[in-house]
Amino acid sequence: MEQITTFGASAYATGSIHLFDGVTDPVVATLLDTCAIVRLQKDETISPLRSNEACVYAVLRGALGNTLIDETQGIRTEKILPGESVGELSVLDDIAHSSTLLALQETELLVIESGTLWRLIDEANGVARNLLRQLSFRLRAANAQLRRREKVGEFYRQLSMVDGLTGLHNRAWLNDKLSHLIEEAHAAKHPLSLIMIDLDHFKRFNDEYGHLVGDTALRTAASVLSAALRPSDFAVRYGGEELIVILPDSNIAAGTMVAQRLCERMRLAVVFADMHMPLPHITASFGVAVLAPQQDADGLLAAADAALYRSKQAGRNQVAI
Repeated sequence: MEQITTFGASAYATGSIHLFDGVTDPVVATLLDTCAIVRLQKDETISPLRSNEACVYAVLRGALGNTLIDETQGIRTEKILPGESVGELSVLDDIAHSSTLLALQETELLVIESGTLWRLIDEANGVARNLLRQLSFRLRAANAQLRRREKVGEFYRQLSMVDGLTGLHNRAWLNDKLSHLIEEAHAAKHPLSLIMIDLDHFKRFNDEYGHLVGDTALRTAASVLSAALRPSDFAVRYGGEELIVILPDSNIAAGTMVAQRLCERMRLAVVFADMHMPLPHITASFGVAVLAPQQDADGLLAAADAALYRSKQAGRNQVAI
């Protein structure tokens, strides 16, 4: 970065710099008169003229670039164009600007040192107003970027709670939400039923027809659950061929009725309708449990798993409580 002249000796005018937009006080020209104008070659970074001194750099010609990593847009370059400036915050907190900005082309900058900027703020009407406007604009831009990041973060968080094969909630969702649903049920003294489901002889199905067909069977089973439940109910892929249905505000009678309906629909579900030799209909075993007083998530899951075991012992393709 090479000093080529001073502002007073150049042909540049204060009106071309946003920081002094609309400011007609002659003290501005007086204070800027001895401020240095420096030239940067393409790809050269900013460095302080004096050791560790905070400065504002106003672009008079050319452009500066700041490389940013944005979760919504990837790697992008923020441009600082003629009339715009950078470094105001470094003056306010008295920390020299780091050399992260580089010239995108041959660029000339006005260097306003910390002491000069404070005198401009104190003595020139309008400079403080313009500075505040610039900082508020950057704050709004930063807040907008944070909101975008939050939305992206929430999107990926929600995505991580969905089973990629079936589209149902996954085990991570269950670990996060079931305890809350149970706490709400206990607090409101409302019933809550849980159905544990296991597709019958699914390993044999995979071995005979292949894992791709097995995946289709799992998606078919998931669609049976999704189509039969209320908007307030939840369907989860617990792992492998095990599925779970959570029924808020449902007692054991209601939970059993839902399980029986699902068992019948599962029996009738068609895995592949367009095959020359249709696959056998999939069936599932169902275990139903209702939330007991003081019971936690582990206890409710264990009760449903025990009921599922009874269903399998009784011959599968049926409901047990």
